[in-house]
Amino acid sequence: MGQLSERSAGAAWERLRRLPVWLAPALLTLAVTVTGLGSAQLWRDELATWSAATRSPGDLVRLAGTIDAATGPYYLLMHVWTTVVGDSTIALRIPAVVAMTVAAGLLAVLGARLVDRRAGLFAGLLFAVLPGTSRYGQEARPYALATMIAVLATVLLVTALRRPSWARWAGYAVAVAALGLIHLIALTLLAAHALVVLIAWWRGPAEAGVATWDHPTAGRDQPAAGRDRPAGERDRRVWRWLVAVLPAALLAGPLLLKARTQQSRQLNWVHLARLDDLTALPGGVAQSSVVGGLLVGVAALGAARLGRRALLPLSAVLLPVLLLFAAGTVVPLWVPRYLVFVVPFACLLAGAALAAVTAPAAVVVVVLAALLGLPDQTALRRTHEWPRSAPVDYAGAARVIADGQRPGDAVVYSPRHSWLFLDLGIDYHLHDPPRDVLVTEDEVRRGDLWAAECPQPAQCLAGTTRVWLVVAGRHAEPLAAVPGAKGDALRTDFTVTQVWQRPGLTVALLTGR
Repeated sequence: MGQLSERSAGAAWERLRRLPVWLAPALLTLAVTVTGLGSAQLWRDELATWSAATRSPGDLVRLAGTIDAATGPYYLLMHVWTTVVGDSTIALRIPAVVAMTVAAGLLAVLGARLVDRRAGLFAGLLFAVLPGTSRYGQEARPYALATMIAVLATVLLVTALRRPSWARWAGYAVAVAALGLIHLIALTLLAAHALVVLIAWWRGPAEAGVATWDHPTAGRDQPAAGRDRPAGERDRRVWRWLVAVLPAALLAGPLLLKARTQQSRQLNWVHLARLDDLTALPGGVAQSSVVGGLLVGVAALGAARLGRRALLPLSAVLLPVLLLFAAGTVVPLWVPRYLVFVVPFACLLAGAALAAVTAPAAVVVVVLAALLGLPDQTALRRTHEWPRSAPVDYAGAARVIADGQRPGDAVVYSPRHSWLFLDLGIDYHLHDPPRDVLVTEDEVRRGDLWAAECPQPAQCLAGTTRVWLVVAGRHAEPLAAVPGAKGDALRTDFTVTQVWQRPGLTVALLTGR
């Protein structure tokens, strides 16, 4: 019976070997990420994407000049996308689904080229079941696209180092430029690329861990191509790499300089990095502490197994993390999700470890990771807010207003200038929202993510008989939660008729005295 089971497993593995190595990881990633794609509401960051993507290109340029230059190219891409397919929750998230699916397939290809086919396959399958892959594959933000392009650029780098040509380096140059435009911090990956290029030039590609394509011993069994080349030929790989990254520097440089001037507004909620932030990083990028710990452990085993051949994936994980951490100790930059693009390379190392055991044992580890991450997979499909125990029900608040709205009604938000984007959340879910009575200049005209409010609220509220008040948090006395002149004007001229509590929000109907 045991021999029959082993033969069946062997036959299944042989059938799997005949398929393209990228197919199973890509299909599994697609299946996982489309499951419950529209279940969680758009959260605050996605509402910012929706607000930006539905503006004209000219308005997007104005926005980039005010607060969000670093994300401007992504917003422009999403503007084109929403113009074609619409702005539903699912439509906004489909680009991320596609990006993560492609990233999984490319990861399998990269693993097959650097280590062997089994390593690539299990790396891609492990990546597919991580809660972080679902979390950022179901979010209308640039992290999934950055992850895909980071893996693509690395595949193209390996190809160009093994078989140098201007066409291959041109493809790599395009990928790196796109990476910088989509996610500036992802350009820290170039530190790992630079290290590999220098070692490939100095010792030959096999010594740099970039020539092991089909078998774990391929790089050792084959002659180092770099050693057989004249010195001048080896030099050209370094110069071609420098030329290839030049377009990225020219395109991303101005964005970086502009984003630097906007940092005080864009990242005013971020603290300086501390040592304990490093220990929390695996759980942050994997969206599960236990799965993140498992990934780190298996990846460490893979790095030990690969030895020198671990240089590329290991440096692609460690160098971006260390560079961002070092910068984050001086400037508030440390945000775990900014480093999601390193996760595939950790999975590649883990795939190398899984390739060293039997196929059934490797599948057990992948299934274990999936099962351990199941609670987080379920939770992230309820809400994208963090912590997930504190969701914000924009849709529920919008339904309350829609059910009781009358012609001439107004709406007031408190607070207005917060990262909760109360106004964007309500506007997204209401086809015909009440008049935002205190707004003097909306977000689009300001080139901002927040509207400007009337400096004299009492005057702007004059003549209004019914106001829908939307307040962040749960409040038994919502009027008492509104500070400043806005609160004074509302308390003077209005009384609370009815209050509705929704997760993370309070809605109150106010009527004139």
